[in-house]
Amino acid sequence: MGPIAVVLDHTTATALHDPKDPYNEAVAAFYVQASGGLGTLYAPVLSLTAGDTERQGLLAYMHGLRFIRIEPFDTDAALTATELLQAGHSWAAVHAIHAARPSADYPAGRYLLTLTPDLYEGTGVQAVHPDQ
Repeated sequence: MGPIAVVLDHTTATALHDPKDPYNEAVAAFYVQASGGLGTLYAPVLSLTAGDTERQGLLAYMHGLRFIRIEPFDTDAALTATELLQAGHSWAAVHAIHAARPSADYPAGRYLLTLTPDLYEGTGVQAVHPDQ
């Protein structure tokens, strides 16, 4: 099995940003693995933007981390976001869902690392808690 691709949502990005967060170490372990080439971490920019409204500085912090790739919000993501917003999902979740769903580059999808996996039920993504 090769390196895995993992999408961080706003909850896990916030946990990584806050050293006092109870899940900081668990999320940081994924970052350490990515730094060693064992996986790739992605952070959807719209999720980070929404998270930044509650945790000021989150987007700038994540942008400065060497082993996290910021996932751009493009037209395909916007189309998915529109559909998901109409279905009642939050701004913070819609880009993470889009990023984790199967795509041409990731036919099986990417894992979505989240502290709130229940938010993603029925969205077609593999949402996992960092303690699982």
